Amino acid sequence: MKLFEKNGRNYIFPFILVTSLFALWGFANDITNPMVAAFKNILLISNFESSLVQFAFYGGYCFMAIPAALFIRKFNYKQGILVGLGLYSVGCLLFIPAGNAMAFWAFLIAYFVMTCGLSFLETTSNPYILSLGPDESSTRRLNFSQAFNPIGSLTGMLIAKEFILARLNPATEAGRREMTQAALREVQQQDLNTVSGPYLMLGLVVLGFFIVFLISRLPKIVSDDAGKYSIGQTVRNLLQNKRYVWSVVAQTFYVGVQIMVWTFIIQYAEHELGMPKATAQGFNMVAMVIFVSSRFICTFLLKYFKPSILLMTLAVAGGLFVLGAIFLPNGKYVEGQYFADYWGLYCIVLVSACMSLMFPTIYGIALKGMGDEAKLASAGLILAIGGGCIMPPAQGWLIDVANVRISFVLPFICFAVIAYYAMWCRKENLLKINKL
Repeated sequence: MKLFEKNGRNYIFPFILVTSLFALWGFANDITNPMVAAFKNILLISNFESSLVQFAFYGGYCFMAIPAALFIRKFNYKQGILVGLGLYSVGCLLFIPAGNAMAFWAFLIAYFVMTCGLSFLETTSNPYILSLGPDESSTRRLNFSQAFNPIGSLTGMLIAKEFILARLNPATEAGRREMTQAALREVQQQDLNTVSGPYLMLGLVVLGFFIVFLISRLPKIVSDDAGKYSIGQTVRNLLQNKRYVWSVVAQTFYVGVQIMVWTFIIQYAEHELGMPKATAQGFNMVAMVIFVSSRFICTFLLKYFKPSILLMTLAVAGGLFVLGAIFLPNGKYVEGQYFADYWGLYCIVLVSACMSLMFPTIYGIALKGMGDEAKLASAGLILAIGGGCIMPPAQGWLIDVANVRISFVLPFICFAVIAYYAMWCRKENLLKINKL
């Protein structure tokens, strides 16, 4: 296929191998989102405090993005992937001592180390995928790889639902506060062990991926302009590139809205409908199935429609669904009843159909045609994942001081920014049809 051919070489094998990593970090993202609600109940902390899970998780992305870019600029993509997998595995294994210590801060450190590895993986894998074929089809190629990310996400959600949330002690926060100190500590220890178990298994799986990549031969992609610019000159070039700067801004708001919607759907269902956490996570899984389906559909549609139109349409639709979550009524949950007048909750689920196109499309627009500069430019786009570091705690604070419905005004603002970005790109004629 011409999609994976460049300079007479076929890159289908390295494409498949690196694409497998997209599912791997998708798993980490979405086994973690429900842990915000889990830690709140286990440790009896506020919504703001529990959302520090996301601050630590996405803080690792921010902290390591630029070092990762400088590393792959000096070395190569394969070595960047190996460092990423190593840190990812170590972070997962740190959950065992964190659980034994029963210390929330220790879990935050484990998340931070784990996502330092994920930052390496994303900073490396996204531009590498863009380089494994013709430049004119780079955005479609990245959309295709990103289509496997939500498959990992869905698996992570399933593990969180069946092997963590469903196995936690059913005692409510109020019930836990009435326990004796000794009884509460015993319940907390059991619950934290339940949380740590899947992360231990994940760490071992990632270690297996490390070995596979260590023994595999990946092509070294050398751009025509490799070494042409110093780091300082590259940074100046990027800051003067309006397309790149606007893309980083849009990506920040996109990641923010994604993490907020997928994190706080559980709190929304709990507060508005009285739904148990495990049941609410089931609706999150439905949202991910919709996301996966929409990703493949949108990747196909990119062959025939301008991405600017799709991006703007989906951003507007996403904003409307968020307004539905804020204003539409919800009936009270009845055990075993999954389809009723849960209109606001349905709107949150449908938001996922609107988000599927956004990350890889914005990423591809930003790096298209950058050559060797893409190695450092990718750091800014991974740094933009910091939107997931800042915005969930802000929404958690809004839930504490107001209510869960009002807190969804933040996702609405994010979609408004993305819609404006899409309009700007269309005006500047930056988004063109990609052809094989």
